[in-house]
Amino acid sequence: MSLTRRGLLAAGGAVGALAATAAGTGAASAAPAAGKGHGRVRTGFDRLAADGYALLKGQKVGVVTNPTGITSDVRHIVDVMHPDERVDLIAVFGPEHGFRGTAQAGGSEGRYDDPATGLPVYDTYLKSGQPLADVFTASGVDTVVFDIQDAGARFYTYIWTLYDCMEAAARAGKRFVVLDRPNPVTGRAALGPVLDPAFGTFVGRREIAQAHGMTVTELALLFNARFLADRPVDLRIVKMSGWKRSDFFDATGLPWVPPSPNMPTPDTALVYSGTCLFEGTNLSEGRGTTRPFELLGAEGIDHRWAAAANALGLPGVAFREAYFAPTFSKFQGKTVGGVQLHVHDREAFDPVRTGIALLVTAKRTWNGFAWRSDNWIDKLTGNTRVRTMIDAGADTDEVVGAWSEDLAAFRAVRKRYLQYR
Repeated sequence: MSLTRRGLLAAGGAVGALAATAAGTGAASAAPAAGKGHGRVRTGFDRLAADGYALLKGQKVGVVTNPTGITSDVRHIVDVMHPDERVDLIAVFGPEHGFRGTAQAGGSEGRYDDPATGLPVYDTYLKSGQPLADVFTASGVDTVVFDIQDAGARFYTYIWTLYDCMEAAARAGKRFVVLDRPNPVTGRAALGPVLDPAFGTFVGRREIAQAHGMTVTELALLFNARFLADRPVDLRIVKMSGWKRSDFFDATGLPWVPPSPNMPTPDTALVYSGTCLFEGTNLSEGRGTTRPFELLGAEGIDHRWAAAANALGLPGVAFREAYFAPTFSKFQGKTVGGVQLHVHDREAFDPVRTGIALLVTAKRTWNGFAWRSDNWIDKLTGNTRVRTMIDAGADTDEVVGAWSEDLAAFRAVRKRYLQYR
């Protein structure tokens, strides 16, 4: 049977109706206290709910969220809040891939009424500035709440949904609340090139590092103080409890929900800030496989690429000669050759350096290597240096060294907004 977006939403509505019937309606007791989780980390939402939503009292509330907006016992926060009399939830705002997550990369769900709750769902994808402010105004909300799991990379679009929504909420005179979730690849360090504002797009609006090493509340504080200082939003944050900067996602005890269709596991997030750079080339970045961003390849690549990458002795990772046939995206239905990354020491692994090393070795070992004709690589790296240096024959250390001063400056700025040890 074919599952369309409408069919998936209708199925969600049936499940939601059953849940509402079982729980009763209207009473605060219909939503058992969130935050009674099975792990040591309590998310911003879990703490907000445990406090009886006091921060939202007297406010008409709209939530920017997607399938990752769940409690520690895997209920969606919208389904938890909707029947609870302690919070007046009147709208939902969906990002790329949609509120219920039915759209692929580069898509969204549009405007509809959620079958499970009856709430109006507004589409924020590719909206910013005054048009997005108008959406918030039309929704009738007083407070916009943001709760989405990030992946830790500058080009993962949810942090720019956060930025755009903060700016739009300021324009519309709305209060903005950010509920924190872990950075799944730790918050230990910022890595990689810092975006040049001349290359600002939805995969990187402002000057942060490629792997930012921050949580969404920390980013919100930085955005508000540094990039929205001329018109800051009325910002409140709800921090996590129990999270440490050294925590990988599996240390949190929280359930993982894929934040997008091609981010199936925390292992994907671990490599993503480096291997997503292959979106800017004619190689497959593994979309259409069960290991996106861990598998990379193209027709005509053989064992020489894996051998060249392994010869670099990069810390924490080994490369296996691999062959695969993507079911969609680049090389759909064709068998291609390439590498699979195997991270064996994630503490030592540097995803951005690894991504650069793979670009350098791919170009040197496969004569079919090419950048995308639109120079998308420049949008992903935030400048022209990576592309032009690799084309000029620079090695990995030379490319990585070229951003050291910019990265040091960003790290100094970043440090002011960190909320966890």
